[in-house]
Amino acid sequence: MANVEIYTGNLCGFCTAAKRLLTQKGASFAETNVHDDPTKRAEMTQRSNGGRTVPQIFINDIHIGGCDDLFDLERAGKLDQLLSA
Repeated sequence: MANVEIYTGNLCGFCTAAKRLLTQKGASFAETNVHDDPTKRAEMTQRSNGGRTVPQIFINDIHIGGCDDLFDLERAGKLDQLLSA
């Protein structure tokens, strides 16, 4: 199974939706809440090439993007392939 990381924030509906989809796919993930930790927010921004909104999602150290990007992969039939790598 793939290594999935997701940077989240408090009360974020997009974060909840992304985590729900990953859970439905049977993917385990490491979650980092950046809301109260400026060092983790800076880490997220650097890793995502300037992405400042949450969620920011990585699969096997590849930046996927946010919630919409994750769902786009699912609609295109490409998410299962990434998660099984």
